[in-house]
Amino acid sequence: MDIRDTARPLDGAGVSAFLRSLPAKPQLLGLGEARHFVGELGELRNEIFRHLVEHEGYRSFAIESDCLKGLVVDDYIATGAGTLDDVMDRGFSHNFGTPPATRELVRWMRAYNEEHEEKLRFFGFDGPLEYWAASPREALTALSALLDGPLPCSGETLDALLGPDERWTNEATVMDPSQSIGRSADAQRLRLLADELVALLDTQLPRLSVKDRERAALYGRTAVGLLRYHHLMADTSPGRVARLSGQRDAMMAANLLAVAAQGPALVFTHNLHLQRDKSFMRLGDQPLEWWSAGALTEAHLGSRYAYLASAFGTVGDDTPPPDTLEGVLSTLPWEHSLVDTRRLAEAVTEPAPRVSRDFAYFPLDAAQLGSIDGVVFLKQAVKLD
Repeated sequence: MDIRDTARPLDGAGVSAFLRSLPAKPQLLGLGEARHFVGELGELRNEIFRHLVEHEGYRSFAIESDCLKGLVVDDYIATGAGTLDDVMDRGFSHNFGTPPATRELVRWMRAYNEEHEEKLRFFGFDGPLEYWAASPREALTALSALLDGPLPCSGETLDALLGPDERWTNEATVMDPSQSIGRSADAQRLRLLADELVALLDTQLPRLSVKDRERAALYGRTAVGLLRYHHLMADTSPGRVARLSGQRDAMMAANLLAVAAQGPALVFTHNLHLQRDKSFMRLGDQPLEWWSAGALTEAHLGSRYAYLASAFGTVGDDTPPPDTLEGVLSTLPWEHSLVDTRRLAEAVTEPAPRVSRDFAYFPLDAAQLGSIDGVVFLKQAVKLD
């Protein structure tokens, strides 16, 4: 099979044809990153999202960024509240607001909403965490503020149990579980209070507006998720890292399901979070495994979940050997291609594994082609960081 028979140029027509080839219209369409901070991929993402909005009825965009910070961006594109500079600074975590393409996406979404009655939505779907986690203060206090009394505790009691935020955000807990507050008496009490607040929310839904219901649910699952994460930070067992990683992906999946409830959405995150296969890493001589956010999401959505992984040819000065998947795809005549993974697996049966000099780049894995719906391939990519 000629490699050109496995792909087509990446354009709007190709994206629509890809959607038609799926067994069902996806509520969540993922676009994966083989590495973060590649400018061309951000620009292609914007083009794909504009096409999905204008021709396929998509109305939501979700990115691998703090779900609570994302409310700042969603408010801006809905109302124009604040300035674009402020929103890009306060509305993102992990520096995901810095790429020019992301700024342009937010600007375009706001301009679209000014001109159309049916509005676009913006979501962050990661938890407020990295390897360490934020304080649950914001989520718990915001949830409490939306509920009617009697509440399970007063604001003063909640504040006392939370204490200084610094004891929650101590980065030393990444390496030293004994420094985590996650299994203290205060944290255990807060886990019970979070559960009681979420249960109270379920009894008060009729008195809340649609917007407040959505946000209260977000605050509730974020508070519960963060307290679970802190509990695991204090774990001293060999499975600690895998359990923490699994909890993060579980929080992502819960947020993605809430995004899916709003209608068809494009999700932009790392390939590893979108994959259907188990995630795997080795810590010393210990293998660790957990289910990714994509696998967890598909368990709920089935065929209404689909994703396109990305892969790059030359990244900076790192060029793939010709016998790797990326090396073969680099012979395609287009700078940006949309690849049919089933045909690719038939055309390239025993590719060599790519070992990239760019530690942040995750090469395309031939063993996973059967669980990927398609590949967005960039012949050349320039790192922004």
